[in-house]
Amino acid sequence: MTATSAPRPPALEISGLQKSFGKAQIIRGVDLSIGAGERHAIIGPNGAGKSTLFNLITGRFPPSAGAVRLHGQEINGRAPFQINRMGLSRSFQITNIFPRMTVFENVRCSLLWSQGYRYSFWNMVNRSRDLTAGADEILEQINLTARRDLPAGVLSYAEQRALEIGITIAGGANVIMLDEPTAGMSHSETDYIVDLIRKVTENKTLIMVEHDMGVVFGLADRISVLVYGEIIATGHPEEVRSNPKVQEAYLGAALEAEH
Repeated sequence: MTATSAPRPPALEISGLQKSFGKAQIIRGVDLSIGAGERHAIIGPNGAGKSTLFNLITGRFPPSAGAVRLHGQEINGRAPFQINRMGLSRSFQITNIFPRMTVFENVRCSLLWSQGYRYSFWNMVNRSRDLTAGADEILEQINLTARRDLPAGVLSYAEQRALEIGITIAGGANVIMLDEPTAGMSHSETDYIVDLIRKVTENKTLIMVEHDMGVVFGLADRISVLVYGEIIATGHPEEVRSNPKVQEAYLGAALEAEH
């Protein structure tokens, strides 16, 4: 096998990951490998541990056991901001923006560290052409150029989620984690956000938690099913859809709920 045909190393590797809160074991030994450039969905019933798994990966919770590696480098014990600077960025279930700042200012803030701005009081960000150009480029990517100078708090729900996705990608991360990006949206809003996710994560690794099966099967290259803190199946969408264990534990009920 030549160097050009060799498979790329995993972007994210999880091995033996566990998390307990007191006597309650929430994550029960998760093993998962997600390839660079892959779009991977994690699905499962409410209470399965999906958000806890996200929090373990991104450093919000320390694991009780096991390891998480980002591009081969172990990130256990690192603070969330350190993991972010290593190339992993996430969004949250609840929209997390600065509502009184303009749309442009929200995106510009998220660019500061990657553009070399540190904790100094003499850098005048308003005078930085690079920051302005970078923020405007992201606004164009997320289709919010026309809303540039509005307070972020007046955007529609779907536009706020789009802005949060823009903030998530602004630092240049190559692994993007989205936690229920289309929750609470109408069909038209969902279509808008799905098209946006597909565009802004091109050539990046996408890991998402999502309950809308149409979104999952439309976006994901592979799917993992988490039930009671354990992954019961991982595979391509059709493999997961036809898996009897998945049908029994989750997918049948989830698909019925959408109709």
